[in-house]
Amino acid sequence: MTSSGRSSAGRTLAAVTLLGLVGAGAVLGYATFRVWQRGAVDDAPRMAAADAIVVLGAAQYNGRPSPVLRARLDHAIALWRAGRAPFLVTTGGGQEGDLTTEAATGREYAIEQGVPAEAILMEDRGRSTQESLEAVAAILERRGAGATVFVSDRLHMLRVLRIAKDLRIDAYGSPATDSPSDATMGRRLEATMHELAALAWYGLTGRPAPDQPAAAART
Repeated sequence: MTSSGRSSAGRTLAAVTLLGLVGAGAVLGYATFRVWQRGAVDDAPRMAAADAIVVLGAAQYNGRPSPVLRARLDHAIALWRAGRAPFLVTTGGGQEGDLTTEAATGREYAIEQGVPAEAILMEDRGRSTQESLEAVAAILERRGAGATVFVSDRLHMLRVLRIAKDLRIDAYGSPATDSPSDATMGRRLEATMHELAALAWYGLTGRPAPDQPAAAART
């Protein structure tokens, strides 16, 4: 190959590489926009009523909800008190060595806040967002529930609702806006990157990301 040929090939390769980078940046930028956009929307005030409120699990410490889980529970309980739905579903299993589960911790916390035990259902096996939602779908089907409000952090809402709708749940979102998970720009960016990776994996495989413990997957 002549020097002019090598130069032309080099320019072509550089152009292709640049286009690839621009394309990847555009996709990443749009995905980030969608994560943030969906997290800014609260469907609950625009709904006449729902059949259930589902709280996505997060870390718990021997029966004490983490600040992230407490923020989600407080928001869900406020929706229940406002008459948005007749019952709550708490979700989330436990990690190895845990004395209890995220779902049980959420249930006990809600009871302490005045929610009757008979108004709370549990999904206590899921170790990822998707596993929890698959179990929730079965619970809702058994109850004959239709419209369901899902409560989680703002940056988690897009993935939660996408999976829920893939499971044929009539799903709506109501994010806990005071969650520590996006209290600072640093944490917001960290949570965004986590969601982008989880969404990409789910889009490619239809399954939860590997080696993703439940608490990390939901915080």
